Amino acid sequence: MKTKQLVGLLTLLTVASMLAIPVFAKKTQATTLTADEVYWLKYIREEEKLARDVYIYLYNQWGSSIFSNIAASEQMHMDKVRGLLDKYGIADPAEGNGLGEFDNDDIKTLYTKLIADGSASKVAAFNVGVFIEETDIDDLQKGIDTTTYRDIKTVYTNLMQGSYNHLAAFESQLAKY
Repeated sequence: MKTKQLVGLLTLLTVASMLAIPVFAKKTQATTLTADEVYWLKYIREEEKLARDVYIYLYNQWGSSIFSNIAASEQMHMDKVRGLLDKYGIADPAEGNGLGEFDNDDIKTLYTKLIADGSASKVAAFNVGVFIEETDIDDLQKGIDTTTYRDIKTVYTNLMQGSYNHLAAFESQLAKY
């Protein structure tokens, strides 16, 4: 019986190779993204990292759990964008970068400004959160507007909803002061 199964598998593999059917090949993406689509995927990946890294810093500075909770959510956002980068074969700009390290110079400069601003007071830190989430929402909309791919639009739309939730949480904290 095992011999028949082995012969059957070998026959299948032989036929598949003759038909050029990749039986065990990793699924690859046959499409090519535009330069704008690649730009926004890379930018949003680092922007989500910026949010996470700033929130980790501000949590360590102020001890407010909103920062650690939203930092964990931002990590999930980073992971979703990483999945798209992997799917489309795009190098990850955040790969190997530690906290506060970025490939994009504009994001690197913004990170430095935001941690300085957020260090002034707890209220200033919550305002930094508002700024980050409003900026994320605007940038995610730009990313949505540049693509026709459903999977990319879906991820960006989901991230945008998360940013709206984060924005509401920071605004709620500010209302207490």
